[in-house]
Amino acid sequence: MQNNSHYSVLIHEQAEKYGNRAALTFRMFGSLEWKQVSWKQFSLRVKQVSNAMLNLGIKPQESIVVFAQNCIQYLYTDFGAYGIRAISIPIYATSSEQQIQYVVQDSGARFLFVGEQEQYDKAHRIFALCPTLERIIIFDRSVRISTHDPNALYFEDFIALGENLPRQTQVEELWKQANYEDVCNIIYTSGTTGESKGVVLTYKQYDAAMKANDECVPVGEKDRVMCFLPLAHIFERGWAYLCLTEGAHLILNTYPKEIQQSMRETHPSCMCSVPRFWEKVYMAVKDKIEKSSAAKQKIFRHALAVGRKYNIEYLSRGKRPPMSLALEYKLLNSSVMSLVRKELGLQNAHFFPTAGAYVSPEVEEFVHSVGLNMVVGYGLTESLATVSCDHLGEAYTIGSVGRPISSIEVKISDDGEILLKGPTITCGYYKRDDANAVAFDEDGFFHTGDAGYMRNGELFLTERIKDLYKTSNGKYIAPQMVEAMLLVDKYIDQVAVIADQRKFVSALIVPEFRLVEEWASSKGLKFENREQLCQSKEVHDMIMERIDTLQQRLAHYEKIKRITLIAHHFSMESGELTNTLKLKRAVVSRNFKDVIDKMYEE
Repeated sequence: MQNNSHYSVLIHEQAEKYGNRAALTFRMFGSLEWKQVSWKQFSLRVKQVSNAMLNLGIKPQESIVVFAQNCIQYLYTDFGAYGIRAISIPIYATSSEQQIQYVVQDSGARFLFVGEQEQYDKAHRIFALCPTLERIIIFDRSVRISTHDPNALYFEDFIALGENLPRQTQVEELWKQANYEDVCNIIYTSGTTGESKGVVLTYKQYDAAMKANDECVPVGEKDRVMCFLPLAHIFERGWAYLCLTEGAHLILNTYPKEIQQSMRETHPSCMCSVPRFWEKVYMAVKDKIEKSSAAKQKIFRHALAVGRKYNIEYLSRGKRPPMSLALEYKLLNSSVMSLVRKELGLQNAHFFPTAGAYVSPEVEEFVHSVGLNMVVGYGLTESLATVSCDHLGEAYTIGSVGRPISSIEVKISDDGEILLKGPTITCGYYKRDDANAVAFDEDGFFHTGDAGYMRNGELFLTERIKDLYKTSNGKYIAPQMVEAMLLVDKYIDQVAVIADQRKFVSALIVPEFRLVEEWASSKGLKFENREQLCQSKEVHDMIMERIDTLQQRLAHYEKIKRITLIAHHFSMESGELTNTLKLKRAVVSRNFKDVIDKMYEE
């Protein structure tokens, strides 16, 4: 049963209910050993953080900044801050020095909490450029502090300031003063189209979001929930907090690249993720099947067809499967599909919220067909994550982003833009009256910048309005849809579709180098490096042939006519990706201008 308490006391009330029951599973920085913390221990640490913050002079509604990957200290810091009515501002662990400096200066923060060596080094370098900054508090004890840094403090030493709860009376007085109008977080958007803006999120928004999501997302105290996406991402933050209100057990994955191994070791029942995670799962399973014997391929493809019929043709449409199909599915689910889930570490699979980008229908069908409940949704930082999602047990349509949650009003404007109003919608951007004037209309609706439509109570996305490309022939192209279609191919790792004001569609392709190198070697092709591999006509033709197969259902003007293979990945360091790994299309176009222009030469 959900606990709807204010976040200032949520963990302590859950500790009274669950006591010594495990609340968190985690690994210390650099360690391979999984450890657990009980609700009681969680509560004590949060109280110690609140006391330590008061000893450092942090005041109600003052901001602290957390610049770290997921870790147990992150949650201690967040809820410790909420306990004294402070505002927690998360920054992605991969952020640049310029981004950190901007957030610290914009928020006026005095205290910056960091994770590992890389985050500390960046924080140390920008310290002198941020006049308000007083302290850097370091989560990882193995970080080497500069000899010229009197302002850094290890988290263990910070905790010691509140170890015996010297200010607990004052903390409890602040619990009484805590209210739902207080600001809980300011989350700075990653800014695909311009300067980052601080989205203000209040406890009132969180309260409304928790109640609305509780009605349609059946996470409970028996679930083991993998915390995989960064806690700086509103999807993971909102989801993790929902799980804590439900008494679920959180598993903190600190290193994203190790997620597959972490899942096999800890066996989560739920995990929120972005579509790219499931695209990679899909490609890995397909690759494994293709390398199997003909007999095994036949068995798996039959099992997949039965899974699709059972889960997609019947259950997704709210229809009861016939007895013969149900029995066959039960047999294949326990014998064949269970092997796929075991390989993923999902023997105890419950459901898996997925959002953050366009979900390929092919991938969505596959995930459901192997017996995994993918709950597709849509949301923004400004809406405190969920706007809509599939509801388990109710009919859903492959390709939709589900039904709006109960508290939100969705309106489609005359030009197809999704507009939102309700208690989960931000009150505005921090210190940005100009941006607020653009984002909210006179009726109080927030303009999302996303295009979509409603059909039979479900929301369908078409494209980011600002991302729509118009060819020189006047045709509109939705690049995200085309890119998602190509990313299911095992030989393609990244795609950037090019079309704006061009006479046809082209694409920059970053190959999945390991697999392409294997293919090239099997064909006897000689190459000394990735540049030579990408220049190979044989490799180019092979990938173009596969693209032509994937895009058969596109209109002729949407189809990619030419491609260029790129020898290095789009990256955050080069400015081509945001912290949430979305393409910054203007930067890609600028960085690859010569390459792109060459594709349009006669």
